Amino acid sequence: MASNFPDFVSRGYSLIRELGRNYGRVTYLAQRSTQLLVIKHFQFHHHDATWAGYASIEREVKVLQSLDHPGIPRYIASFATDDGFCLVQEYKQADSLATKRTFSPEEVKLIAMGLLEVLVYLQSRSPFICHRDIKPENVLVDRHLNVFLVDFGLAHLGIDDTSLGTVARGTLGFIAPEILFHRQVGLASDLYGLGATLICLITGIRTADIGNLVDENYRLNFQHLVPHLSLRWLEWLARLVEIKPQDRYPHAQAALAALAPIYVIRLPQVQLPQTELSFVAQKLGQRVTRVLAVHNHVPETILEGYLSLPQDDRSSWIKLHRTHFVGNQWLCRITVDTSMLLAGQTYDRTLTLHTNAHPAEQPVSLRITTAPFPVPRKQMPWLSLLLLFFFGATTTWLELAAWNTIIQKNGLVGLMIALSITTLVIALGIAVVLADRWLAASIRSLGRKLASSPKLRFPYPRLAEAAGLVLALVVAWPVANFGYLFREQAPAALAIVDALVFLTIFAVGTTIKNIGRCGFGWADATTTATLTLICGVCLGIASKTQHPWGWLGLIGAAIPLAGMLVHPALERLWRIRQYRRRHRHLVTS
Repeated sequence: MASNFPDFVSRGYSLIRELGRNYGRVTYLAQRSTQLLVIKHFQFHHHDATWAGYASIEREVKVLQSLDHPGIPRYIASFATDDGFCLVQEYKQADSLATKRTFSPEEVKLIAMGLLEVLVYLQSRSPFICHRDIKPENVLVDRHLNVFLVDFGLAHLGIDDTSLGTVARGTLGFIAPEILFHRQVGLASDLYGLGATLICLITGIRTADIGNLVDENYRLNFQHLVPHLSLRWLEWLARLVEIKPQDRYPHAQAALAALAPIYVIRLPQVQLPQTELSFVAQKLGQRVTRVLAVHNHVPETILEGYLSLPQDDRSSWIKLHRTHFVGNQWLCRITVDTSMLLAGQTYDRTLTLHTNAHPAEQPVSLRITTAPFPVPRKQMPWLSLLLLFFFGATTTWLELAAWNTIIQKNGLVGLMIALSITTLVIALGIAVVLADRWLAASIRSLGRKLASSPKLRFPYPRLAEAAGLVLALVVAWPVANFGYLFREQAPAALAIVDALVFLTIFAVGTTIKNIGRCGFGWADATTTATLTLICGVCLGIASKTQHPWGWLGLIGAAIPLAGMLVHPALERLWRIRQYRRRHRHLVTS
């Protein structure tokens, strides 16, 4: 292919390869001695060639001869040929920004600063030089991010330069509006092309497609394409491409000074006061609402995003009242409809918060606890029952031991005396239990009357319990003294046993009250407490006398007692099964 190249050997240049061609101008990579050069050959005979094209080369030669900056390829020479004109420049091993490459936002900022330094130099000339055709094709960047501005064919020398006539030339989308409408060219004119070039870099838009970013007000609308960039960086770019030159930075030096402290990437940061929301229903079918708060305190950033539900059909009972947001303070109401859920269950779900922060997705955990099953949970007061069983067994054993001598000495008469006194003590215990119930009812009635006054707080439950205990202890003393009269050996110690019998009967009444507080009826409570006492008594008899009837009595009482104890749990399980069977359409997990 080299045989088709023009022959410039007589001028000391050997052509290596063609770099590009445009409108009758062909650009070659050439070599002179060991130096690589660029030759722009303007061909007059080419059908695309115009006199304006020749004027642009003439102008470029004139401008380049006066420039000396590392960001502008140095002018070497120019010469006429049989079919045109050639301009020789220093070769820079760098590709234009029109070549498909990817730059990070920080690298784009460095490119912008490099271009601005070139413009500061051009604007410091007298008269100042306006390039007028800054676009990706005319900006070269090497692998070290050194920036070079080329193609000064449309350069404008000062405000009064009219050598280009009244025809606006350049690339649409990159030409400053004042140039397009034949207004006065100023120091801010090149900033428009610079801004458009940088917008192409950060958005990935090609030069030919930049018109797609122009809105109905003829502004370049690009911010929505780069939400990850900082607001100040986007505002700086937007100011470069303002339609009116007075709305841009006044000159390149001002734009460079404004750019230097800007962070090009400053992502918002999601702050969630709660990463797990708890929903607890107090009633069946209740709708429970919680608020998810999302904050961003990073300056110069705006948080935006949306909240999404799990992608399945098992979360339709979760409602988000507002899913999308743009702003640094956002409150989203989340409502859970527990009428679609089973009672007495805990459900875990995870929502996803999508934002322009890093990381882009964050989980938000929901824990939903539905109201308890519509079946009361009844549980026996095991401690009270165990104490009653222990007291029954211990007191019986001690009572048998206390009366054993009298029964052996007096025979049937001693047995009758033992049974009579024990029965009397038991009767007194039952009487005190009934009196305790009446006393507790009276205190509760008084407490309710006093509780109607907001200034008085009457702890009647504790007072009723204390009054019953005092009553039992007061009565236990005369009971002990009464049994003292019938003891011949160790009467004081053995009389205490009668008091223990009395207190055991009182413990029966206390156990009945405790069972009633757990939700059981009076009949169930009395039966359970009585069977527990009988088991204890039979154990005491069997362990003291080793009589088989004691063991039979223990077994006979233990079987119905076991039924009373397990019946509440079995009944609840059966009702729960019935509930679930009737509500099989509800979400189970």
